[in-house]
Amino acid sequence: MGRYILRRLLQLIPVFIGTTFIIYSLVWALPGDPFAGKCGSRACPEAYVQMMTEKYNLDEPLPMQYILYLGQLFQGNFGETFSGIEVSTLIQDAYPVTIKLAAIALVFEAVIGIVAGILTALRGKGFVDNLVLAATLFLIAVPVFVSGFVVQIVFGVQLGWMDPSVSTDPTIGELMVPGLILGSLSMAYIARLTRTAMFENKRADYIRTANAKGLKPRRVVSVHMLRNSLIPVITFIGTDFGALMGGAIVTEGIFNIPGIGNLVFQAIGGQEGTTVTGVVTLLVIVYLLMNLLVDILYAALDPRIRYD
Repeated sequence: MGRYILRRLLQLIPVFIGTTFIIYSLVWALPGDPFAGKCGSRACPEAYVQMMTEKYNLDEPLPMQYILYLGQLFQGNFGETFSGIEVSTLIQDAYPVTIKLAAIALVFEAVIGIVAGILTALRGKGFVDNLVLAATLFLIAVPVFVSGFVVQIVFGVQLGWMDPSVSTDPTIGELMVPGLILGSLSMAYIARLTRTAMFENKRADYIRTANAKGLKPRRVVSVHMLRNSLIPVITFIGTDFGALMGGAIVTEGIFNIPGIGNLVFQAIGGQEGTTVTGVVTLLVIVYLLMNLLVDILYAALDPRIRYD
C-alpha cells in the first residue's frame, strides 16, 4: 500500500503542473488591461503600470511567468493582490467557511442520498421508489441558484423561518440551509447511484450464497450488499468534495457567505488574477488529494481490491 501511495503521489505532480499551467494561462493570457480601474476613473500613470508589470512579471513570456509563479507557490507564497494584500491571508480568512459549508453539504448528500437509495432498493418498485425518483429528478432539473433563491425568498423573507443571509462569521447552524441547497444536486445523484448499485448486487451470486447459508437479512444487506454497492458512491462523494468547494460560488453569493466562492467572485469582478489563480490552484490540490483518498478507501470497502 505504501508503494502505491508513493506512486500515486508522484503521478499527481504532472497532473498538478498541467492543470495549474492551464489555469494560469487562462487567467493571465486573456486580452484586456489588468490595471483597468485600479486608479479610479482615470488611466493609471505610466510609471505605476511599469512598476506593477515588473512586480508581477507580466513583461516576461507566459511560460516564464508560470515558472516564477510556481517557484513562489512551492515556497507557500500564493502572491499578493494589486493592492498589496497577501492572497494567502485572504484564503486563510475565507477557506474555513467554505470547508464548513462543503462538509455540511457532503454530510447531507451522503446520509440522505444513501438512505434514500437503500430504501428504494430494498422496498422495490412502489410508492416510496416512485416518490424518491420523482424527488431526485426534480432536484436534478432545478438549478442550485434557482432553489437557493426560492428558499431564501420563501423561508427567509416571506415566512421568516431563517435569516436570508448569514453573518460575517457564520456558525454551523447558519450554514445548514445553504449546505442543504449546495448538496441537493449531488444528493439526487447519490440516491440514484445507490439505488442502481443495490439493485445490481441483489441479483449477484454472492448475495444468493449468503442467503442460502442462512445469514440474517440485516447482515446480508449491511455487510455484503451495502459494502460493494458503496464503492461507486464513495467515488462520487470523494470527487464531489472538491467540486462542492468550487461550486460554492453560487450558494455563497445567494446567502452572502464570506467564503472561497465569494472571494473568487469579487476577484473576477476586480480583475485580480493572482487571487483567482491562487484559489483555483488550492482547489486543484484538494481535488487531487480527495481522488487519492478515494482510491485508498477502495481496499477498505472491497477485500478483493489490493494495491501492490
